[in-house]
Amino acid sequence: MAELNDEGQWIILMAFLISVGIFFLAILLNQSVLVGQTTAESVLDFPKNDIQDLRSEVWVIYSRYKTDGASRNSSIADIENINRERKVAVMKISQNPWIIHYNNGITNYTEEVYVDPKGYNYFHY
Repeated sequence: MAELNDEGQWIILMAFLISVGIFFLAILLNQSVLVGQTTAESVLDFPKNDIQDLRSEVWVIYSRYKTDGASRNSSIADIENINRERKVAVMKISQNPWIIHYNNGITNYTEEVYVDPKGYNYFHY
């Protein structure tokens, strides 16, 4: 009897195992890309610049209109309307104490601003 040559079977078996391994690595790589993308999206969804701009405008309004209440209220109403129209976000500034509330449907942010008579401002988150 002649001896059977089974080297071809080993080559096919190893090729199959390598292709299955590459398939699983591709799935793992694809999942890691998705996780990285959703993390980046959540960072981009946070309106950090909008909130910083709002804080600086509140400080400008406070320092510019310390005694003129009508102009201060008019400026606050203008900022709220512009923010609602352009940024599609609800923003409310209340006085005594100064409280900034920002909500764009994803981010809900509230901050209380302490102002001392010397002109320094203290933010409390």
